[in-house]
Amino acid sequence: MTISDVKNVGPSVVTIVAETTPVQAQTFQFGPFGIVQLPQDQTQQQPQSQNIGSGFIVSSDGMIVTSKHVVSDNAKYSVVTSANKTYAVKNIYKDPLNDIAILKINPLDNPGNSLKPVTFGDSSNLQVGQFVVAIGTALGEFKNTVTTGVISGLGRAITAGDQFQGYVENLNNVIQTDAAINPGNSGGPLADSKGNVIGINTAIAQNGQNIGFALPINVVKDALNNFNQSGQFNRPYLGVSYNTLSKDVALLNNVVQGAYVQSVVSGSPADKAGIQKADIIIKFGGKTVDSQNELSTLIAAKKVGDSIAITLWRESKTVDVKATLGSAPNQ
Repeated sequence: MTISDVKNVGPSVVTIVAETTPVQAQTFQFGPFGIVQLPQDQTQQQPQSQNIGSGFIVSSDGMIVTSKHVVSDNAKYSVVTSANKTYAVKNIYKDPLNDIAILKINPLDNPGNSLKPVTFGDSSNLQVGQFVVAIGTALGEFKNTVTTGVISGLGRAITAGDQFQGYVENLNNVIQTDAAINPGNSGGPLADSKGNVIGINTAIAQNGQNIGFALPINVVKDALNNFNQSGQFNRPYLGVSYNTLSKDVALLNNVVQGAYVQSVVSGSPADKAGIQKADIIIKFGGKTVDSQNELSTLIAAKKVGDSIAITLWRESKTVDVKATLGSAPNQ
C-alpha cells in the first residue's frame, strides 16, 4: 500500500462521539445530628463529549458503518470526519446477528462538504500473511491513526466487547491481524494493499500483543444489502440461546452432537414449535448441526417466514418439530 492509498481511505474514516452527563460526586458535611447530604446543583452537570470508537462512510447520502458494541440506545451520538466536520447521528440501526451498526447522518448539516464512501474489497479470498492497514481513533484520542501488519489468521471465533459500553458478543469466522488495534479503533476499517476495505475492526486480545480481530467485509456487505431492501435489518430468528456440543463433549456426557438449548425466548418461533430448555437440536432444515455447521449459520441462510423441520434429542429420544422463522428483534 502506498501513501496515496492510505490518503484515499483516510477521508472516509470517522470518529464516533458520545454525549455523556458526568456523575457529580455527592457532598456531605458533619452536622449536630450526624452526616448530612447537601443538595446538588443539577445545573452544573453539563454534557461532555467522549470519543468512543471509529466508523467509515459507505454512502454519500450519510450512511456510516461501525461496530454494534460501540453504540447503545441510551446516548446521543455525533460523528467527526477527518476534515474535522461534525454531524449529529439521526438514527442508529443494529444488525441483530452481527456486531454491525449503521449510523445515519444528514450531509446537509455541513453543506459544501462531500462525504466520501470507502471502496469495498472481497474477504472471501484473503490469505494469511497478506498485508493490511488499520485506521481509526486509537485510544479514543488519536484520530486517523494508521497501523500496519499482516493477516495472522482466518476463521477465528472470539468474544468481542468494548470497554466504554461493557457489551460483549460471540463472533465467528473473524480475521486475525497483528496490525495494532487499540480501544477506540472498534468500527474502523481494515484495508488491503490496494486501499480496499476488507474488514471492520472489532476487538483486541487483552492478554496478548499485536493480536486484533476484524469482521470480514463480505459480512458487512451482506448486512448492507439486507438493510437497503427495507430500510431495516430483516434477519431470520428462532429464539434460542445454545452451546454447540463437540463430538468429544457429547461422548463424555453420553449425549449426541448438536446445539444444546440453554434457554428459549417466550413467544419466539422456537417456543411456539415446542422446543424446550435442555433439548439438543441435531438437525435444522435437514442439515446436521455440529461444530462445522453452527446453528446460527444454518439459521442465517434461511429467510423470515421459512418453515423449517427441526430434529431434537430429548431424554434419549428424537423429536421432530416445525418452526416458522420470525424476524429477529433489534438489539
